[in-house]
Amino acid sequence: ALAIVNIDDPNGKVMVQNCIATRKSCSMRTMADYSARVIEDRLEGMLLRIAGHDVSTRFIGGFNAYNLLLVFAAAECLGASAVEILVAISKLVPVPGRLEVIYSPGELTGIVDYAHTPDAIENVISTLNAIREPGVNLITVIGAGGDRDRAKRPEMARISVAGSDRVILTSDNPRTEDPEKILDDMMTGLKDADMKKVLRISNRREAIRTAVMLAGRGDLILIAGKGHETYQEINGVRSHFDDREEFRIASESIQN
Repeated sequence: ALAIVNIDDPNGKVMVQNCIATRKSCSMRTMADYSARVIEDRLEGMLLRIAGHDVSTRFIGGFNAYNLLLVFAAAECLGASAVEILVAISKLVPVPGRLEVIYSPGELTGIVDYAHTPDAIENVISTLNAIREPGVNLITVIGAGGDRDRAKRPEMARISVAGSDRVILTSDNPRTEDPEKILDDMMTGLKDADMKKVLRISNRREAIRTAVMLAGRGDLILIAGKGHETYQEINGVRSHFDDREEFRIASESIQN
């Protein structure tokens, strides 16, 4: 048996403390059996150094760097050569709707992501803040699902406002709930000083269009919550809705 553990994560250490399997450690911070570091991180992808080898990948963000490090470690432990693994990593294509980058004619950049929990939103926003250039604004469009965990709504709004220049709170599958009441719940996570950065537009199409109108050349627009989903569910009815399509339509209409 073999256990591959990320020793940068305290939980990883706990999980293997009584493990009798052979252990292999992975880290991006300290000495380990397998180590990695990010050499360059851009919207187009990352340049990583994994176990002394450089590899270009279409993925972005520190959390993806950890994932790829663990992939390398697992594959090598299973008998694949370093060259085979690096070639495979370089060919990997990100999953649709996960930090999916969409470029518009007006030099705006949309990022569509499935993040719909506080932790996921924080990861995505911190990733974008780490790679955006000085002077580039981040506008975040985000909602919270209806008939789901209400407790996370204020935290999702708070994290979004803390890491963005502008935030538009909107609907994300309200289901049987009143969209405005969902937004009320989200607003409870904000302070008075936050309000100058926030708009609330329950119509998701209008929210995306407003974000595009607010953005300047080169700005980033994060549209969070749906990712790969192609519907909006309201009162038990699912209607076609794709954040990627809506961003393109809004960008093209405003550009024209």
